[in-house]
Amino acid sequence: MSKKIYFVSDFHLGIDAEILSGEREKKIVRWLDIIKEDAKELYLVGDVFDYWYEYNKVVPKGFYRLFSKLAELKELGISITFFTGNHDIWMFRYLDDELGIPILRQPIRKVIDGKTFYIGHGDGLGPGDYGYKFIKSIFNNKICQWAYGKLHPDFGLALMKFFSAKSRQYTGDEDAFTDESKEWLVQFCEHDLVKNDVDYYIFGHRHLAIQYTLSNQKSIYFNLGEWMYAYSYGVWDGQTFKLEFFESNYDKIYGNCM
Repeated sequence: MSKKIYFVSDFHLGIDAEILSGEREKKIVRWLDIIKEDAKELYLVGDVFDYWYEYNKVVPKGFYRLFSKLAELKELGISITFFTGNHDIWMFRYLDDELGIPILRQPIRKVIDGKTFYIGHGDGLGPGDYGYKFIKSIFNNKICQWAYGKLHPDFGLALMKFFSAKSRQYTGDEDAFTDESKEWLVQFCEHDLVKNDVDYYIFGHRHLAIQYTLSNQKSIYFNLGEWMYAYSYGVWDGQTFKLEFFESNYDKIYGNCM
């Protein structure tokens, strides 16, 4: 059986949506149990947690099922890579130290089976979104991170939950494809293609499953969607990249490829 590479983002564990966060975590674990049979790599492409601040000796409680299953996958020899998103930007060394899962804070370019992939969460890319870009620069500031760490965890995590709720208000706009000027990730891809040869752009953040052929009619932008309602993910089988859904009542893929 040929091995596959799986890509998933935007679990947003820690908040309830269509189902309770704890039930959604169990659903994620069921999915991981299935893909472990043919997976060689797994990319967690940001916003796995809806809010996260990692103190020196304290992390948010919960998520034991997810962490245990990821540890099992690692022991099976499946490579796992974790990208921070805008909701779990303050994930520091916990996953790396405890599970040996590397944490990436910037997008990467990687050649897989002869195809060039550009992989990242997608937040802050492209034009516009200047308010978030300013806030992100503050959140990435070492002094600000140190100061936040002095807050009591009960207060600090409650404040992070408040910020996360505000951030979710700006993703998942289904009408943006009627006005490409609002589709910042498409614009980022088009600008990047001027200087770089990329076959597949793989992002999260957008909260919509998207397949969009770019202007060169060769490169494709995929968005992995989310797991609050649609439960979508991407899979590469060595020749083809596809968006799929898990135990979902939603199966709509946005873009210009349908």
